[in-house]
Amino acid sequence: MNVEAESPVETIMRDELAHGDAVLGSLAPILGHLVATEANVLFNDQVVATIRGRAMDVAGQLLREQASAAGEEDVEAFVAAGAESLAADLLGEQDFLLHCHALTIEAQTARHLQKRSGIDPVVSPMLQSLIASKDAGIAGGAMAILASQARFFQQHERMELPVRELPGSIFDVVLMRWRSFAGPGTETVTAQAEMTLRSTFDEGAGRIGLLSRMVHALGRDARAALSVGHGGLSLFASTLASATEQSRDVALLATTEQQLGRLALSLRAAGFDHREVEEQFQYLHPDVALPEGFETLRIDRAAAMLVAGGDYPETN
Repeated sequence: MNVEAESPVETIMRDELAHGDAVLGSLAPILGHLVATEANVLFNDQVVATIRGRAMDVAGQLLREQASAAGEEDVEAFVAAGAESLAADLLGEQDFLLHCHALTIEAQTARHLQKRSGIDPVVSPMLQSLIASKDAGIAGGAMAILASQARFFQQHERMELPVRELPGSIFDVVLMRWRSFAGPGTETVTAQAEMTLRSTFDEGAGRIGLLSRMVHALGRDARAALSVGHGGLSLFASTLASATEQSRDVALLATTEQQLGRLALSLRAAGFDHREVEEQFQYLHPDVALPEGFETLRIDRAAAMLVAGGDYPETN
């Protein structure tokens, strides 16, 4: 194999990505501590409070199903007795915790973009054009996304997270934690309650599923959604995740100030040139300049750095 020297800008981006990955690695333990410690002076921070609120909401939904299956007379008393402990158990699952965090970042960033750039968080210019599409499938999918986006922001304000809106893998983890929490002797009841939940769960019909299906249906035309100003943050995140084979939660976290390197590399790996990457930074981080020489960074090198997680291979 041919050894290709790493350029100065690649060294900068690799180091920035490594720093961002270290932050991501420490994120779950830090968040877990904050949401578990009500007395912490930082507990009233909106992000932390919303994460804990979402977990409490999920716990309440599970316990209501359990109470219904068990024939409990006072369902709300049953929920109140166990919600806080179950929520703490759920937040012990890193994937669930980071998903709650990513959703919170999505809502807050979308609201910030609305205030600063006038980007409607529910119906972006691209979504408006998709609703008007002559393709009935595209138009119908866009209308479903519009409705789901409106619900998402309402749920965010109420710190809610419908169990049926969870990604499939996290839905499974949540149910597993709940069964463990319920303990011995509840197997029949929890099995019945779980059957009810699974019978109405359709990952593709949830908001994230609808966004993913739209990206897939658009094919190459989905690239237009990688403009935050045109696609809106939610469609942008789903498209970026698809284009770079990252999870949607990681794509959302890449928009934060601690993940500048990941965002720049992701946009470059998705095929954006230097000018196009700068345009997106103007929306998300207007005070940040790309490093000198970024325009020389090849798409394949950016993609390889993302796959390596900051540890860029020396040979290709």
